[in-house]
Amino acid sequence: MHTSTERIFTDAHTASGFLDTPVADATLHALYELLKWGPTASNCCPARFVFVRTPAQRELLVSCVSAGNVAKVRAAPVTVVIGMDMAFYEQLPRLYPQADARSWFAGKPEAIAREALRSSSLQAAYLIIAARALGLDCGPMGGIDATKMDAAFFADTTVKSHMICALGQADPARQRARNPRLSFEEACRLL
Repeated sequence: MHTSTERIFTDAHTASGFLDTPVADATLHALYELLKWGPTASNCCPARFVFVRTPAQRELLVSCVSAGNVAKVRAAPVTVVIGMDMAFYEQLPRLYPQADARSWFAGKPEAIAREALRSSSLQAAYLIIAARALGLDCGPMGGIDATKMDAAFFADTTVKSHMICALGQADPARQRARNPRLSFEEACRLL
């Protein structure tokens, strides 16, 4: 697979609305098979993904998002609920067998929270990059009621809601002009 950097970065931007074009299950499987290879700290892989596609589940999700995100979630053929497993360290003996990495986190809530957030954020970014590489447009959003979302999508688990990302084909009529970015000189230093 060869995908241009333009498709992934310079020409792509956040989708504000979506066409009514379905996303195949095979595409969602391929999306995960790509994003799972992105690095996380000690290969901890804390992100968990719920692909919301059905009308009933979409309406449940709508009840958990801020007013500004309702239209995007309703229009998107798929919205991914991205959670972070607060017991990710239980998988470390399998995922990072070269060290006793579980002991770095077990019983250490601050370390768990810090790494769950950091590494699940990386995995959310990998999701966006993989989705764009597969030809999907993305609408990442943070405006959620995490407590309601946890109850709706992660009840009776150790997973906590982190963010959502709408997926599909962007509706050109709903796209805004791309916002500017900081220049190299504003954001970087060479030492």
